[in-house]
Amino acid sequence: MAYTKEEIINKCKDAFKDPSTFYQADIINYRGKTADGILYNEIVAEFVCANFDKLTFGIDKITREETYKTQSHDGEFNPNSKREEEITAIKMFNQCKDGSVYDFIGKIIDYQTPLKNTSKDEAGKIDLLSFDGKTLRILELKKKDSKETMLRCILEGFTYLCTVNKAKLLKDFCLPDDTEIVACPFVFFGEEQHKEMKEDRPWLKKVMMLMNSKPYYVKEENGYYKVVEG
Repeated sequence: MAYTKEEIINKCKDAFKDPSTFYQADIINYRGKTADGILYNEIVAEFVCANFDKLTFGIDKITREETYKTQSHDGEFNPNSKREEEITAIKMFNQCKDGSVYDFIGKIIDYQTPLKNTSKDEAGKIDLLSFDGKTLRILELKKKDSKETMLRCILEGFTYLCTVNKAKLLKDFCLPDDTEIVACPFVFFGEEQHKEMKEDRPWLKKVMMLMNSKPYYVKEENGYYKVVEG
């Protein structure tokens, strides 16, 4: 039986009690429709737009006392690891070691950037950081066959943007103080999230506009990655 719009909104209100963890709520990944054909995900996106200020200022900021730049991030990884997103992130980082840069996003300067200050903090890790000389991008990467929605990807990246101490992040990576920092979804071309962006989803696109977020898509060809714009 399909949920009603009111039921979806009530689920959003319940999950929104802590804006810092809202992106983790099951409701963010619902893909069904109401009986009258409204996408659950569009209802959630509309809720986000209506509560955008509360989301932005309700996310707990964490200042990491240690450096955000982890010295052990040297590009080494276990090829037998099941952590597909992490391995993809490291491989993309490694492609920039020789001075190469990706179209549209520039150079990958770090992966799995920690946000926690203590083990008790509720915060994940930034999948990838890229810098193009003007803009530092917090890239929220999803593995090739991820079934998570584009909205989940956008909200997760934006949560990390609101969580991080931006001034310290720039300082730790020796970037100019006036560098713009944005959070962007970073998903595989042709997969679920990319397909969503081709659909009629005005509220999803409104969320992205409010967050100054732009999608970038990963293509893998013969073990080499390239980036295309949304």
